[in-house]
Amino acid sequence: MNNIVYVALGSNMGDREAYLRSAVSFIHQHPHVKVDAVSSIYETDPVGYDDQDLFLNMVISLSTSLDPFELLQFLLKTEAKLDRERTIRWGPRTVDLDILLYNEENIETEQLIIPHPRMHERLFVLIPLKEIKPDLTEGLINKRTDQEGVRIWRQRTEVDEFVHTES
Repeated sequence: MNNIVYVALGSNMGDREAYLRSAVSFIHQHPHVKVDAVSSIYETDPVGYDDQDLFLNMVISLSTSLDPFELLQFLLKTEAKLDRERTIRWGPRTVDLDILLYNEENIETEQLIIPHPRMHERLFVLIPLKEIKPDLTEGLINKRTDQEGVRIWRQRTEVDEFVHTES
């Protein structure tokens, strides 16, 4: 498992924290994926479509032998397993899983863009990413003194707390 990947997770429907925990657990259960680190969980204001509930967001680091497209398909299946429905762009969701970075690769296809094209604009991604890989966000957060809309929900814990939850 020699590929290092950073994935953003978000949820704003139902038991938001349970959806995040289930997603991390499902991801870790894949035989070719290992969750290496988890950020704190942040409560954040919605972006893009404001008429919805607050989100819980976090970032995980994982190692995998899957290629980016195999990983994308697996993450989409994980979202579906957790009842994700795509009805409104940037709308409410049980869980959202976005590949932020895959090694240092640049990929641009119809299905997948890496690095994630809007990650540098989103503090709800940058702040948790900084916790687990500070050098990746160097300068990006410091340029933005406004961290309004991103509040700590639950402090960073060990990976084991996430990967051994009941699913």
